[in-house]
Amino acid sequence: MKQFPVERKALWHRLFSREKIRQGTVRLMKQLRQDNHRLYVYTTSYRSPAYVKRLFLSYGIRIDKVINKNTHDKILGKRAGSISKYPPAFNIDVHIDDSPGVAMEGEEHGFRTIIIAEEDGEWTETILHQLAINKRL
Repeated sequence: MKQFPVERKALWHRLFSREKIRQGTVRLMKQLRQDNHRLYVYTTSYRSPAYVKRLFLSYGIRIDKVINKNTHDKILGKRAGSISKYPPAFNIDVHIDDSPGVAMEGEEHGFRTIIIAEEDGEWTETILHQLAINKRL
Protein backbone atom coordinates (compact mmCIF):
# COMPACT_ATOMS: atom_id res chain seq x y z
CA MET A 1 0.00 0.00 0.00
CA LYS A 2 1.35 3.40 -0.96
CA GLN A 3 2.17 5.74 1.89
CA PHE A 4 2.26 9.52 1.46
CA PRO A 5 0.77 12.57 3.16
CA VAL A 6 -2.85 13.22 2.17
CA GLU A 7 -5.06 16.28 1.82
CA ARG A 8 -7.03 17.19 4.92
CA LYS A 9 -10.68 16.23 4.75
CA ALA A 10 -13.55 18.22 6.16
CA LEU A 11 -16.36 16.35 7.87
CA TRP A 12 -18.51 16.38 4.73
CA HIS A 13 -15.61 14.86 2.71
CA ARG A 14 -15.49 12.01 5.21
CA LEU A 15 -19.22 11.48 4.86
CA PHE A 16 -18.93 11.33 1.07
CA SER A 17 -15.93 9.02 0.72
CA ARG A 18 -13.24 7.15 2.59
CA GLU A 19 -10.81 7.82 -0.23
CA LYS A 20 -7.98 10.24 0.30
CA ILE A 21 -5.99 12.17 -2.25
CA ARG A 22 -2.30 12.89 -2.08
CA GLN A 23 -1.30 16.13 -0.38
CA GLY A 24 -0.60 18.78 -2.98
CA THR A 25 -3.19 17.46 -5.44
CA VAL A 26 -5.61 20.33 -4.91
CA ARG A 27 -2.96 23.02 -5.40
CA LEU A 28 -1.45 21.21 -8.40
CA MET A 29 -4.74 20.63 -10.20
CA LYS A 30 -5.83 24.21 -9.65
CA GLN A 31 -2.50 25.36 -11.10
CA LEU A 32 -2.91 23.04 -14.09
CA ARG A 33 -6.44 24.35 -14.66
CA GLN A 34 -5.13 27.93 -14.46
CA ASP A 35 -2.50 26.97 -17.07
CA ASN A 36 -5.34 25.79 -19.36
CA HIS A 37 -4.72 22.06 -19.03
CA ARG A 38 -7.66 19.67 -19.24
CA LEU A 39 -7.89 17.39 -16.24
CA TYR A 40 -8.65 13.74 -16.83
CA VAL A 41 -8.56 10.87 -14.36
CA TYR A 42 -7.56 7.54 -15.92
CA THR A 43 -8.08 4.73 -13.43
CA THR A 44 -7.95 0.96 -13.68
CA SER A 45 -10.78 0.77 -11.16
CA TYR A 46 -14.47 0.27 -11.87
CA ARG A 47 -15.50 3.34 -9.84
CA SER A 48 -18.10 5.26 -11.81
CA PRO A 49 -17.02 8.45 -13.58
CA ALA A 50 -19.73 10.34 -11.68
CA TYR A 51 -18.32 9.15 -8.35
CA VAL A 52 -14.74 10.13 -9.28
CA LYS A 53 -15.89 13.55 -10.49
CA ARG A 54 -17.82 14.12 -7.24
CA LEU A 55 -14.81 13.04 -5.18
CA PHE A 56 -12.58 15.65 -6.78
CA LEU A 57 -15.33 18.27 -6.85
CA SER A 58 -15.63 17.86 -3.07
CA TYR A 59 -12.08 19.31 -2.99
CA GLY A 60 -13.00 22.09 -5.42
CA ILE A 61 -11.48 20.41 -8.48
CA ARG A 62 -13.49 20.06 -11.69
CA ILE A 63 -12.46 16.99 -13.69
CA ASP A 64 -13.09 17.13 -17.44
CA LYS A 65 -13.25 13.40 -18.04
CA VAL A 66 -12.90 10.12 -16.17
CA ILE A 67 -11.73 6.97 -17.92
CA ASN A 68 -12.38 3.91 -15.77
CA LYS A 69 -11.78 0.21 -16.51
CA ASN A 70 -15.16 -0.12 -18.23
CA THR A 71 -14.40 2.76 -20.62
CA HIS A 72 -10.85 1.52 -21.19
CA ASP A 73 -12.10 -1.96 -22.11
CA LYS A 74 -14.88 -0.66 -24.34
CA ILE A 75 -12.67 1.70 -26.36
CA LEU A 76 -9.62 -0.57 -26.63
CA GLY A 77 -11.56 -3.78 -27.26
CA LYS A 78 -9.33 -6.85 -27.56
CA ARG A 79 -6.23 -4.74 -26.98
CA ALA A 80 -7.50 -3.73 -23.49
CA GLY A 81 -6.20 -6.89 -21.86
CA SER A 82 -2.64 -6.31 -23.03
CA ILE A 83 -2.18 -2.73 -21.81
CA SER A 84 -3.26 -1.20 -18.50
CA LYS A 85 -3.58 2.35 -19.83
CA TYR A 86 -3.43 3.84 -23.30
CA PRO A 87 -3.84 7.64 -23.09
CA PRO A 88 -3.72 8.33 -26.87
CA ALA A 89 -7.09 6.58 -27.24
CA PHE A 90 -8.58 9.37 -25.11
CA ASN A 91 -6.65 12.34 -26.55
CA ILE A 92 -4.40 12.60 -23.50
CA ASP A 93 -1.08 14.27 -24.37
CA VAL A 94 0.81 13.43 -21.17
CA HIS A 95 -0.13 10.78 -18.64
CA ILE A 96 0.92 11.27 -15.01
CA ASP A 97 1.12 8.12 -12.90
CA ASP A 98 2.94 6.50 -10.01
CA SER A 99 3.52 3.15 -11.70
CA PRO A 100 6.86 2.37 -13.38
CA GLY A 101 4.91 -0.23 -15.40
CA VAL A 102 2.92 2.55 -17.05
CA ALA A 103 6.22 4.23 -17.97
CA MET A 104 7.29 1.00 -19.69
CA GLU A 105 3.95 0.85 -21.52
CA GLY A 106 4.47 4.46 -22.58
CA GLU A 107 7.86 3.65 -24.05
CA GLU A 108 6.55 0.53 -25.79
CA HIS A 109 3.38 2.14 -27.18
CA GLY A 110 4.65 5.65 -27.83
CA PHE A 111 2.89 7.85 -25.28
CA ARG A 112 4.44 10.39 -22.93
CA THR A 113 4.40 9.76 -19.21
CA ILE A 114 5.51 11.52 -16.07
CA ILE A 115 6.07 8.99 -13.31
CA ILE A 116 5.99 10.19 -9.72
CA ALA A 117 7.83 8.19 -7.09
CA GLU A 118 6.05 7.59 -3.79
CA GLU A 119 8.97 9.12 -1.90
CA ASP A 120 9.13 12.29 -4.07
CA GLY A 121 8.28 15.01 -1.55
CA GLU A 122 8.43 17.62 -4.32
CA TRP A 123 6.18 15.68 -6.70
CA THR A 124 4.02 18.64 -7.71
CA GLU A 125 7.12 20.59 -8.74
CA THR A 126 8.38 17.51 -10.59
CA ILE A 127 5.17 17.43 -12.62
CA LEU A 128 5.17 21.16 -13.39
CA HIS A 129 8.85 20.98 -14.41
CA GLN A 130 8.30 17.95 -16.67
CA LEU A 131 5.23 19.56 -18.28
CA ALA A 132 7.30 22.65 -19.05
CA ILE A 133 9.94 20.44 -20.71
CA ASN A 134 7.26 18.55 -22.69
CA LYS A 135 5.75 21.83 -23.86
CA ARG A 136 9.10 22.84 -25.39
CA LEU A 137 9.45 19.53 -27.29
